[in-house]
Amino acid sequence: MSVVPPRDRPRALILGHLGQLGMELVQELRARDYAVYGFDRDAIDITDRERVEQVVASVDPRVVINSAAYNQVDVAEREPLAALAANALGVRNVALACRQSDARLVHFSTDYVFDGSLGRPYTEEDLPRPLGAYAVSKLAGELYAQAYLETPLIIRTCGVFGPWGRRTARGNFIETMLRLSATGQPIRVVEDHVASPTYAPWLANRTVELIERGAHGVFHIGGGHPISWFRYAQLIFEAAGLNPPLVPTSEREYRTEARRPQFSVLSNAKMERLGLAPMPPLEEAIRDYLARRAQLDAEGPAGSGLLT
Repeated sequence: MSVVPPRDRPRALILGHLGQLGMELVQELRARDYAVYGFDRDAIDITDRERVEQVVASVDPRVVINSAAYNQVDVAEREPLAALAANALGVRNVALACRQSDARLVHFSTDYVFDGSLGRPYTEEDLPRPLGAYAVSKLAGELYAQAYLETPLIIRTCGVFGPWGRRTARGNFIETMLRLSATGQPIRVVEDHVASPTYAPWLANRTVELIERGAHGVFHIGGGHPISWFRYAQLIFEAAGLNPPLVPTSEREYRTEARRPQFSVLSNAKMERLGLAPMPPLEEAIRDYLARRAQLDAEGPAGSGLLT
């Protein structure tokens, strides 16, 4: 496909633009007068190196934002090659295309690169220690971006949730909790795993702030507030005015195929030292999520394909 982009505005290419983070990035960039070109997996599979190079060269963007990923954490234990293809080699393809087109790369990684044993929020200086196939593939993606580019921007985040998750196949934690609440059955949620769930609109805002400040290297952008998944579920039901049977459980009682870090909170101190605003409380994010979710339900389906 040949694309003739407008030359009077900065151009941004977003891979995975129909995801809950991708859609927020589209809106944030458009609000700042970027010409935005979005491609989802149906339009471009990042494991296809030639296709990636063709699209990046055609758009000739100032920045390429990769929010595409394989994120089925448990399934990755059965199909690690699929996770590596998308999260590692796919990132290599994007990095090479950016190098050829002299475009900046912004790539999203995860708190799962850590093992969760530190007992305090992780900083960018802490050494990664992934616990499973998904986590290994995401760390490999970071390394590929750093191997092929001088100044990539790598953003590690945690438990992303956004209103557009309502329209994705796998949803997010809030959608899972609301769905389970409608069954009337007891809902079991671990209380011994602590994270910093991150609201996609605020993550998109801070990401573009870093882009416009010319930041590079590894940055953490998490929700900013440690919370157990059980307490997170309680906040969701309180905000939604629901009272389902919620039962605390533990990692020992609730086994999954993949090991997960028990304390994967990310420190935002490096981001904040650049003057970016701290992330607001999770309660505020949940309230905003539910309000925007209702608005989306009243609107038509999301668009797809090329954006400008």
